[in-house]
Amino acid sequence: MRGVSASPLWLHAHTTTMMTPSLSTSTIRHPSEPSDLRRALAACRQSFLATAFFSLFVNILMLVPAIYMLAVYDRVLMSGSESTLMMLSLITVFLFFVLGGLEWIRTRILVATSARLDEHLGERVFNAVFAQSFTSSGAISTAQPLTDLLQIRQFLTGQGLLAFFDVPWMPIYVGLMFLFHTYFGAVAVLSMLLLTGLAIWNELATRTELAAANRASLEATQFAQRNLRNAEVIEAMGMLPRLRARWQAKQFDVLSLQSQASTKAGLINAFSRTYRLTIQSLVLGLGAYLAIQKQISPGLVISGSILLGRALAPLDHMIAGWRGFLGARESYQRLDTLLRTIPEREPRMILPPLRGQVTIEDLVIAVPGRSEPILKGMNLTIEPGTAVALIGPSAAGKSTLARAILGLHPPARGRVCLDGAEIHNWDRTQLGQSVGYLPQDVELLDGTVAENIARFGEIDSDRVVEAAQLAGIHEMVLSLPQAYDTPLIGGGIALSAGQRQRIGIARAIYGRPRVVVLDEPNANLDVAGEAALMTTLLQLQRDGSTVILVTHRTSILQAVHKIAMIVGGKVALYGPREEVMAKLQPPAASLRPAGTASLAHAMPAVPGPAS
Repeated sequence: MRGVSASPLWLHAHTTTMMTPSLSTSTIRHPSEPSDLRRALAACRQSFLATAFFSLFVNILMLVPAIYMLAVYDRVLMSGSESTLMMLSLITVFLFFVLGGLEWIRTRILVATSARLDEHLGERVFNAVFAQSFTSSGAISTAQPLTDLLQIRQFLTGQGLLAFFDVPWMPIYVGLMFLFHTYFGAVAVLSMLLLTGLAIWNELATRTELAAANRASLEATQFAQRNLRNAEVIEAMGMLPRLRARWQAKQFDVLSLQSQASTKAGLINAFSRTYRLTIQSLVLGLGAYLAIQKQISPGLVISGSILLGRALAPLDHMIAGWRGFLGARESYQRLDTLLRTIPEREPRMILPPLRGQVTIEDLVIAVPGRSEPILKGMNLTIEPGTAVALIGPSAAGKSTLARAILGLHPPARGRVCLDGAEIHNWDRTQLGQSVGYLPQDVELLDGTVAENIARFGEIDSDRVVEAAQLAGIHEMVLSLPQAYDTPLIGGGIALSAGQRQRIGIARAIYGRPRVVVLDEPNANLDVAGEAALMTTLLQLQRDGSTVILVTHRTSILQAVHKIAMIVGGKVALYGPREEVMAKLQPPAASLRPAGTASLAHAMPAVPGPAS
């Protein structure tokens, strides 16, 4: 799949001279160029500037309490004017309402910025997560990047970010305190330095544990998700206690690391709050002493304490929200790495309608964890309208070849072409309408039977019923509680493996695609299901579809024109069905290529050609 399937990092270690089609046809940015995440944040720059603009007036209005107390103590009490007190109080209340409105406005700006970031990146991250799930051959399959995007959005709307906008105004408060008295200013500077040191200490003390806790939490979550997908096997064989113990061990590591980080952060936060409350009280005492010494007025005693509290508030908020900042930073780094690793899919020009010719040239497919490639320089040509069976021993590369034909495996070398055009040069939406695929492990999606068959596009009832009838499941679907409107997966009914497979076949042949790839389509079928599958395959041939069939069962080979025997990642035999099967039958052992004996002995005679 072009653009979506970026080359995994391990592939570059395997070879530095080969580039996958997905990489060669995608826009790979130089490391110095801004990533999609940075460009999305840059697109929100005006919103951040607006927040900073409103923060200017918010912080100016934060001086109102200090000015009010100064006026009350130094003027109103001295003059005894009630009217002055009333006017000062009304003006102060009005300014407080203005302050509240400005606080609400800048909060709304950040909420809108968060939504805008999701608009810029939501689809991009979803596509990258989807691409990651199959380019890694199942080694990585997690929705963590979506959670990372959510965490960044939550940080944008939290108080922690607003504290960063308030920090630049701290020198103004300190400067005013120096105007009140040098001692006030000195106390403010020392307090700021101390709280800054606490913030740095918080970062250094918790960074390692929080990073390790996040990694351990992700691993524990993935472990649980993998086990949930195998719940029936676990329950049937009594494996739950042992697997639960493993999960609890992983979870204990998470809790232990989080506890260590929280203990340190809690101690620092407690010390920060205690110091702030203490110094605000002591500065009152300092102010009283200076007032007694006639160095400041009584109003400055209260105003100095208020200003000191306001000057230290951003640092205090930053320390309290430091864990959220660290989480957002780690989410940013993971998301930035993902978006750099998996380039955005480029739009492709629409090509002529697919005819169904498949050409494989010098194809090499490698996956992580294996020292040798699965497919080793494979060459194969399948003409339009031809039905080909891929046979061979287990782990020979049949399913890998089927996936590569659909562009689901990035080649380390060589290429796969449909109608002469490399698979990654096809627009995936256009190609998807002309391709049908049934994987080995059939998974139906959250929706109705009709939506699954129609591939979650606009439901054409006639085409849905046609696909169901062609797959031989129309009567079976009608027997379901709500027929074609029966919900599956979430809140739906449980289907047998054979029913899921047959619905999967109907989905694969929906719309009469030109290329149909079926991986072990009869693995879970009974006799009636196999008979229906045979009818389906013959009808696809009459329609002129190219059919690629992976199978271990010889009973279905009578529905194909040609057979390709895959052994050790290479095509050992390829030709008309009768010729290949004749070479595989004893006494024609001398005609078998090396490595085919085990499969030949396991393969009974094949019935004659279908009429």
